[in-house]
Amino acid sequence: MIKIKFVTKMNRFLAILFLLPFISCKQGPTVRGIPVPQQSLARVDSMADLPQPLHIIDWLALSQRYDSTVYDFKATGKHWPLVWWDSTGKNFDQPVVGLYTAMGDARQGPQNNNGMFHESLATMGGVLGATLVGIDKSNQDGLNYVGMLKNYFNKETGWNIMMNNTAPEVALLGGGYGRDWWYDVYPNVLFYALYDRYPDERGFDDIAYMIAEQFYKADSVLAGNYDWTYFDYSAMEPQKNWICAQQDAAAGHAWILYAAYQRFGDEKYLKGALRALSALENQSENRFYEILMPFGAYTAARINAEQGGDFDVKKFLGWTFDGTSVCREGWGVLVGNWNGFDISGIVGSTIDHGGYGFLMNTFDTAWPLVAMVRYDQSYASAIGKWMLNAANAARLFYPEHIPEGHQTIPQLAAVTKGVIGYEGLVKRSTFEKYAHIPAPVAQGDGPNWVPGKNPDASQFSVYGSAHVGIFGSIIQTTDVEGILKLDLLATDFFRGNAYPSYLYYNPYDEAKEITIDLLGNNSRKKVDLYDAVQGHFVASGISGQTRIRLLPNQSAVLAYVPHEAEITQEGNKLLADGVVIDYHFQAKLP
Repeated sequence: MIKIKFVTKMNRFLAILFLLPFISCKQGPTVRGIPVPQQSLARVDSMADLPQPLHIIDWLALSQRYDSTVYDFKATGKHWPLVWWDSTGKNFDQPVVGLYTAMGDARQGPQNNNGMFHESLATMGGVLGATLVGIDKSNQDGLNYVGMLKNYFNKETGWNIMMNNTAPEVALLGGGYGRDWWYDVYPNVLFYALYDRYPDERGFDDIAYMIAEQFYKADSVLAGNYDWTYFDYSAMEPQKNWICAQQDAAAGHAWILYAAYQRFGDEKYLKGALRALSALENQSENRFYEILMPFGAYTAARINAEQGGDFDVKKFLGWTFDGTSVCREGWGVLVGNWNGFDISGIVGSTIDHGGYGFLMNTFDTAWPLVAMVRYDQSYASAIGKWMLNAANAARLFYPEHIPEGHQTIPQLAAVTKGVIGYEGLVKRSTFEKYAHIPAPVAQGDGPNWVPGKNPDASQFSVYGSAHVGIFGSIIQTTDVEGILKLDLLATDFFRGNAYPSYLYYNPYDEAKEITIDLLGNNSRKKVDLYDAVQGHFVASGISGQTRIRLLPNQSAVLAYVPHEAEITQEGNKLLADGVVIDYHFQAKLP
């Protein structure tokens, strides 16, 4: 490989331009792109370059252990098993498996509320998380956990969308369901992700189509005005109550409608996605409420790349990260070092008790934002740095990865069997009896959900931990500590054809070489490595291992392209054998 020593940023840029012809000839097809300038995000800029103490756990292994441990009907121990059968047959005449929201939750289980109270945020999250790490949940030990999820499609209420519970009889026992918009939108986002992975599941086509129709009709009624608390999808009427307006529901609508457009090809769904995204962009202030805003950033970047749109991705990213929300005040991405622990990157309230981040929100924010980078590589370094911080800090939710002196109930850690984390990390505990614990404090809100009945162990979040497969499918380590390999396709649903694509970010102030290992691809076919950040091929004819040099504090977005593929260009899109490898190629092929 050609190695270049750069002294300054200007020298580096000039050297790249000067050497591009030689790089192309020596290392791959003749492609002379211009490097894509990296856009900064102020919140990410303030995070540590190398968070300390640095420890990236094996998220893939944890994801697999979660599934095998939690989906065990014969599990023994206090508060176990965490799964049970619900035979009430709501919406569809079939039994379904319920999953606890938190350990020991007094509202749940086969003996409480007729076994009906279980949340789709937990069950869908668990099925999706396992699926993302390669587990077939449609046929696991003879059970079809995927097909069971149909019961959350509330046809008996006339809403005809996925909801957080199977029926209103138990909905008021928990959050959301027909009164809190994100709770009604997000189960449909989860469903569509599962529909992408299980397209042949019986009944899923019909359900996905009906959801798309409901969301399109709702967006048509709203006509650009999302200033509501929730939407009644049966009456097709927006509603307000004591909960503040959740305008970022428009991001969820846009994501689902664009996915429906990709699946069904109906132009009206594209129009609906554009209208919903425009409604979000036209907001004069940050209305990030729980989890949907980053899906707006992803959808905007993808529509810009695929449809020639011009949405303000940076606005949506700023609203996701900055903690400036005026609805759920301070909602965003936390930054800080608490008593020697870098906690930057976790997602939640930036102001509640000094900062209160949550496990599920942290996992789920990675879903759209990592996938977004393939459609807009100008944010590769920002997202790469954030993910390094988030991947490091998220381990602190788990009892075995945070000192006992920073936990509210370390004496109960064994009940988690090493796969359930605390619901949150907070700077100052929200419980008076834990006020003495120094930050960061690992705790959960479960005891407050059913005061006097929910045990202390309900601080351990089964539903938040269920989403671990998002991290497990995205994050891999490399042979250089602190440099991650992030899979850009893992959570990119309803996409077109794509070659394996990964984001690498170098957090060091000096160049680093990492090993790219293709031996695990189970293929002897050679590949060329195309870097969408630099706009050229960095290696050619690789079938085993090679070394790639990453510049200081810089990123690479590498597509593993078949060797000697035909390289063509359509506008700003660069293609290899007809498959897009760069949506923003800043040059013209010779």
